[in-house]
Amino acid sequence: MSKSTQSWGSRVGLILAMAGNAVGLGNFLRFPVKAVENGGGAFIIPYIVSFLLMGIPLLWIEWSMGRYGGARGDHSTPFILDSMAKKRLWKYFGVFGIFTNIGVMAYYTYIESWTLTYTLKSLNGDFLGMDIAAVGEAFDNYVGISGGVNVPILALVAFTVTLVINIWILSKGLSGGIEKVAKIAMPLLIGFGAFLAIMAFTMGDTGRCADCNSLVGMDFLWTPQYDSLKNPKVWLEAAGQIFFTLSVGMGTIVCYSSYLKKTDDVALNAMSAGWMNGFVEIVLGASVVIPIAVGFLGLDWVKENAGFMMAFKTMPYLFDQWGHVIAVVAGVAWFGLLFFAGITSSLAMGTPWMGFVEDEFNWSRNKASWTLGIFIFLLAMPTIFFFEYGVFDEYDYWTGTVSLVVFALAEVILFAWVFGMDKGWREINYGADIKVPLIYKYIIKWVTPIFILVIFLSSLVTPKDNDWVRAFSGNWELDGSSIIGKMVHIGQDSSWFIDGQITSFFFIDMSRLLLLGTFIGLALMVRHASKLREKKKLKQTEEEL
Repeated sequence: MSKSTQSWGSRVGLILAMAGNAVGLGNFLRFPVKAVENGGGAFIIPYIVSFLLMGIPLLWIEWSMGRYGGARGDHSTPFILDSMAKKRLWKYFGVFGIFTNIGVMAYYTYIESWTLTYTLKSLNGDFLGMDIAAVGEAFDNYVGISGGVNVPILALVAFTVTLVINIWILSKGLSGGIEKVAKIAMPLLIGFGAFLAIMAFTMGDTGRCADCNSLVGMDFLWTPQYDSLKNPKVWLEAAGQIFFTLSVGMGTIVCYSSYLKKTDDVALNAMSAGWMNGFVEIVLGASVVIPIAVGFLGLDWVKENAGFMMAFKTMPYLFDQWGHVIAVVAGVAWFGLLFFAGITSSLAMGTPWMGFVEDEFNWSRNKASWTLGIFIFLLAMPTIFFFEYGVFDEYDYWTGTVSLVVFALAEVILFAWVFGMDKGWREINYGADIKVPLIYKYIIKWVTPIFILVIFLSSLVTPKDNDWVRAFSGNWELDGSSIIGKMVHIGQDSSWFIDGQITSFFFIDMSRLLLLGTFIGLALMVRHASKLREKKKLKQTEEEL
């Protein structure tokens, strides 16, 4: 284990970097879509409750764990968890804190490269005059969706450039790289978002259809509907969004906060980063895609077509309805916003690997960053070449969904029950600039772990068609979207070959084996690092004797 000399340059830089870690593509693409799919305003109350009972507690837990481990010279999740428990098993749960980030970064950086390309395309006016079908076809051609295995040259080049940018910044360290980017990217992101939100708010009724009014879209998203409190599906979706939006359960926050000083505040800092993310998501994220789409296409169209790909397949067409000049400005603002949101998050994803190999194997910062780049490049190739076969979605599901819940559950159990809630509470409040309400001591110990456990179990055995009423009445049939259903391909013919033709299930299963191999490889590295630590301790003991 080496002694890290890295640290944050300023409190503002730390908060912006932490907020940048949380503020990602999901704030502008995933949140509004999830809100639409779950009844608009019906989503808001469960979302806020989930934020208060699960999001904020997990932020405090991860900030506190990171600072605790960093004070003992650890900057990677396996050994931060290891330092908080006597049982050596916990460090292998910490592997999720590296694996999740590497797996997500492999496909996330690819999406990030789309936003960079589309920023340049918008600036060049490539989408001007295109109808909505042509814009969608342009995206399909860009990523190589045209049947069979394709090599999307432009997308591959853009991905490589984007990855190199990320790796170069990571090689500059925390204060010299990540913090500088956050100080530039976050204000620009918020400025671009505010511009688009104002445009959406002022466009009002366009006369394109009976309900083509951006204010109808905003009203749909922001008006609370109390009947959602009875719907388990909405609660699960809202809680799941909290994991994505705050980047909890990934290990990035733990890693970032491990570079704090022992006396640095975690209570107020965590709250500040969390609420900044909430502002960007609820106020800005919900004010762009859906209201503008409703303004030109109507609420019914949005309900039927809302999806992640609207950002690329629909928004350029919608911006063009404002006229060519505004279309260029709005396109650059929109895709520039997404690029800044993406890069501040992907930089955070690279940090756990950096901290691990620098600490445990004495790698230089350059070696750590460029080996990460090679690793990510190779791991991302299946998502690029076999995008059409569902490999992209597999990466997202197992590393960007399941792993988050597993690691978050392990964290809260370790912090509240193994490390001990009394010690944990003291750690949260040590050096705090605010008085944390005492009720949260009991929320962290009881409510948060139960909340996460319910999410995990519900995802593990989701009933068919998400019909919980029928399931609890005794007719429990697993849905194909459940974790178990995904693992065994429930309700699908999972043959690798049909009539001599390779199927998508071959690529899906191979991607799962690749991810499993990655996890095992990281676990073996952690095991080796643990043995190196033991040898070092033994050598020190012998020298003292």
